[in-house]
Amino acid sequence: MKNFFPVSILIGLLLSSQIVQAKTFKLATVSPDGSSWMIKIRQGVEQIEKTTQKRVQFKIYPGGVMGSDATVLRKIRTNQLQGGALTSGALAASYPDSQVYNLPLLFQSQQEVDFVKQHLDPLIQKGMEKSGFVTFGYAGGGFAYLMSKQPITSLADIDQRKVWIPSGDDVAKAVVNAFNITPIPLSLGDVLPALQTGIIDTVTISPIGALAFQWQTQVKYITEMPVLYLYATLAIDIKAFTSISEADQKSVRDVFGKVFQEIDEENKKNDAEALQALRNLGIEFVKPSAAEMALWTEKARTVAPLMVKNQTLSQQIFDRANEWLKQYRSK
Repeated sequence: MKNFFPVSILIGLLLSSQIVQAKTFKLATVSPDGSSWMIKIRQGVEQIEKTTQKRVQFKIYPGGVMGSDATVLRKIRTNQLQGGALTSGALAASYPDSQVYNLPLLFQSQQEVDFVKQHLDPLIQKGMEKSGFVTFGYAGGGFAYLMSKQPITSLADIDQRKVWIPSGDDVAKAVVNAFNITPIPLSLGDVLPALQTGIIDTVTISPIGALAFQWQTQVKYITEMPVLYLYATLAIDIKAFTSISEADQKSVRDVFGKVFQEIDEENKKNDAEALQALRNLGIEFVKPSAAEMALWTEKARTVAPLMVKNQTLSQQIFDRANEWLKQYRSK
């Protein structure tokens, strides 16, 4: 008797095999849909789905519909989500050294940032994977500035302000402690209504971020002092990520790696344009005196040692960052 295996059954088994292997990653972000960030990520998603023949698919929840970064992380832990586009501060609980770029007044220029990042990014990426997240690069959001309803040009000025810090941000906590500020912690989604109602009157945000979240409508002054460098990344739970084939993992890494390089380069250009846009909107730029800047810098230098003492930053990563900074500045 001949062995007979109907073609229809074979096709059915092949199709069911593809279905079993398919993986849908649910990702969330507070970034508004339609922003350049989201456009680039969606383009990357389309390319990955095409390259993997839809074995790897994505469902994206933009605009904070899944909640704050902290809420997104909780949902990742319970497998309601598999990842998110998150700020570095949000990932600090999992990998504290991810905050090293956010230290106040650490960098003096974008060129310094670029030089240090090319050496430290691989170390941070490895550390993130050990802590349970796969990342694909770190896209800068530009330097953050103090933006306020009243001018701030001195430490005495900021003592009188109602200052927002992101909830759960260790660097922000260390900064306000160093500067003796009583902060008002809020999630990103709560900042605009808090500015509108007067709960807060001062924020620290990049020009790109201010325009994206419409915070510029509620402030009148920018202190012309780059307080800290901001960045964000796409983080996917490592258990979910390694559930797909190695070939598909490579496709995701390659595509999203390129996407984040493009976002990083585009953001550098957009940051300068956003700063000029704020000027054009009539927001007044004010600047601390040289003497005041020295006081700000002196206070800022106490932040990293405090974080090392509190075990929210390692001495090793701080030393490495300073080594590369010193090498760049000695050129």
